[in-house]
Amino acid sequence: MGNTHSIAGHECFLAAVGHNPSLVVFQGDAFFQFRMPPIYNLDRPVTPIAVTFPETSEQVAKIVTCAASNNYKVQARSGGHSYGNYGLGGADGAVVVDLKKLQDFSIDPVTHVATVGSGTLLGDLHSRLLNAGGRAVAHGACLDVGTGGHFTIGGLGTMSREWGMALDHIREAEVVLANGTIVHATHIQNPDVLFAIQGAAASFGIVTKFKLHTHPAPTQAVQYSYTFNMGSTAEKARFFKDWQRFIYAKNLTRRVSSELMLSEMGILLSGMFFGSHDEWKQFGLEKHFPPTAGGNVVVLTDWLGMIASKSEDLIRQIVGGIPCSFYSKSMSFTDMISDAGVDSFFKYLNIATKGTPVWFIIFDLEAGATNDVPMNATAYAHRDAIMWMQSYAVNLLGPISQTTKGFLNGINSVISDTHPGASFGAYPGYVDPLLQHAQEAYWGSNLPRLQQIKAAIDPKDVFHNPQSVQVTLKHS
Repeated sequence: MGNTHSIAGHECFLAAVGHNPSLVVFQGDAFFQFRMPPIYNLDRPVTPIAVTFPETSEQVAKIVTCAASNNYKVQARSGGHSYGNYGLGGADGAVVVDLKKLQDFSIDPVTHVATVGSGTLLGDLHSRLLNAGGRAVAHGACLDVGTGGHFTIGGLGTMSREWGMALDHIREAEVVLANGTIVHATHIQNPDVLFAIQGAAASFGIVTKFKLHTHPAPTQAVQYSYTFNMGSTAEKARFFKDWQRFIYAKNLTRRVSSELMLSEMGILLSGMFFGSHDEWKQFGLEKHFPPTAGGNVVVLTDWLGMIASKSEDLIRQIVGGIPCSFYSKSMSFTDMISDAGVDSFFKYLNIATKGTPVWFIIFDLEAGATNDVPMNATAYAHRDAIMWMQSYAVNLLGPISQTTKGFLNGINSVISDTHPGASFGAYPGYVDPLLQHAQEAYWGSNLPRLQQIKAAIDPKDVFHNPQSVQVTLKHS
């Protein structure tokens, strides 16, 4: 083992956490591998120089100051679900600020604004809000994801069509900047910081605390899921075209969420309808998609069950919740995929060599309230997206092959080739470490403003990962 005392800033980091050795671990320490947070994607191995576990915002500020003065890059880790392990720096040698001890929670009984520590996991946030007077916010279905990343990247979920994304609930944030200051970011105070953390926080600072607008939790919903095992490529393509026309209908109620998942096992159509069972029957989804096999329709009165995702559940069952190697891509759609594009896509799925039996493609209806917010109101730029595609390929036995990466890249290419001139974005929460011109794909037309803010508040690029906003963007 190496001598950790030779790590630059060793004493400074210890002092930053009050000389409590349980709050920091250095590369070379005897138990470093045991105390370091787990790597989420085994296909992207990364080793930090130090991992810190601060208990207060002031400790976070001191850690950032130590790192900056010793020329280390810094990244915050909340739930640790970055597809490129960016919460561990994304590349070797970063200082990690693990936020898991930042668990503040309170709610104003009059305004119902909740104060939430950025180390809080979504499942804990969900139950704490519900227990504090039946309140709720929009967020995703994976309950061990952390708020610190989810609320500062986007945060899509079943309620997004009615309430917007997770980041649309931020009213105020406490943020540690690169110079070690702790600022409050609101629309009036430090508005540029608020703009940047609502979609690109990892490039600009560490949020330690949120103030979130909340809603009364829904009291009834209908969860639906149907599986379709169609034989021919043409039948699958026709089904997809029908679903796409359904979700793009101008008068589609915001009370319905819908996602379509493709895999080796067939097609899974699932989602939520927020309303009574009678209203669900009047809505008449089964008229659009007559089930070939029995569907599963469940009436829910428990808000905890209403944020579930059938496709997430299925993926967890197959992968088993264990760390593994995977690759993922995303693609935003404002317009429908053309009929020719759908046909090409399903033909490609039929003939492509995949390199693994474990792959999924999820198409998610968005639109609704996420489209109500102007494109330039927050760093998150994909306000015009009606639908998102996420593709995943998993290898439980070793690294992801070039064949498999080529398969996923081919999916995006087949679709974009049939739509010349169209612009497709990538979701910043599903980082794709191999993506060309990633910053433009993640932040679109908001990138120039983000670069200006970066130059103003982090000119030395302290907060850095392989695809973070740069002071001057370097094209690969």
